[in-house]
Amino acid sequence: MSVNPEDPRVKRTRQLFVQAFNDLIGKKRNIYSISVHDITNQAAVNRTTFYAHFQDKYEFLEYWMTEKFQMTIMNRLPEEARCNADNLRILIQTIFDFLLQFQQCSTPGDKQFEAMFENAMHQDIHRLLLKRVNDVDIQGFSQEKLEAMALVISWGIFGSALQWSRNPQDHSVETMFDEVIEVLSVNLAPFWEQTTA
Repeated sequence: MSVNPEDPRVKRTRQLFVQAFNDLIGKKRNIYSISVHDITNQAAVNRTTFYAHFQDKYEFLEYWMTEKFQMTIMNRLPEEARCNADNLRILIQTIFDFLLQFQQCSTPGDKQFEAMFENAMHQDIHRLLLKRVNDVDIQGFSQEKLEAMALVISWGIFGSALQWSRNPQDHSVETMFDEVIEVLSVNLAPFWEQTTA
């Protein structure tokens, strides 16, 4: 990639593409039918600029989903929020809500993008959890143990929410949510005791 993602101009240009894509989704109601040409026309930016930022539509879609997911989490769980049981509940609820909304808005043609979107969401949850646990001074936890913990928690939360969102009629969200919280609370009790003390 030939651009620096931290450059404010790059961020502004990418935001134009994201906004254009969101506008197009509002009109066309599916992802697969929206082309790079559609996005650049809507953003009033040329295709060369698009390809300077993204290798192809798939890379853009992964970026778009990550941004959408991060904004949803940040709106409910500020960056400075402590790593504790209450905030874990907020994170889990946000993930459940987001995945249900994602499934409800998805069209048959969008199924081809599901695995890519799910991977982007899981990676972001793992990154977020790893950052949160690393921000806390925890005695007796090696870096390897913290990384393993973040990986297990992220898969546990995401996998449960994903499975439920595909068949929400099988269990109420309250039941699934409570079960996930119960399992995590029991298994992470020593961790929470240290981080909330």
